Amino acid sequence: MFMGESSHNLDPKGRLTIPAKFRNQLGETFVIAKWMEHSLRAMPLDVWNRLEEQLNNLPIGKKDARAFKRFVMAGSMQAEFDKQGRVIIPTNLKEHAGLEKEVVVTGVGDSFEIWSADNWQAYTAETAENFDEIAEGLVDFDF
Repeated sequence: MFMGESSHNLDPKGRLTIPAKFRNQLGETFVIAKWMEHSLRAMPLDVWNRLEEQLNNLPIGKKDARAFKRFVMAGSMQAEFDKQGRVIIPTNLKEHAGLEKEVVVTGVGDSFEIWSADNWQAYTAETAENFDEIAEGLVDFDF
């Protein structure tokens, strides 16, 4: 399970060191995808395979479904670590997430997200402000 948060820096070549506790769960090859709220989602191949199946089962007759599938599939890449436990984040993914130097890696259960430090700070401030309302809305999901 991926949980917790940690701060890191992208090096000048766009490489990001992934925390060892997350590297051990990813395997040799994993997927990094453009994700919601201008973040990236990194996941083991089995999680990616489940997501890909869900994407392939979206109704192609729905414009939003096609758009979401295109966005995620076109913005995804298979990744591997170098010998120092780093992964290269390509330019298109860095631009999507606003990654420049300071990065926050956050566990979200079956995967983890990669955020620019500024975007993460803004997101968590907004979420903290509305946390009670968000929690109440989860009643609709039997939480």
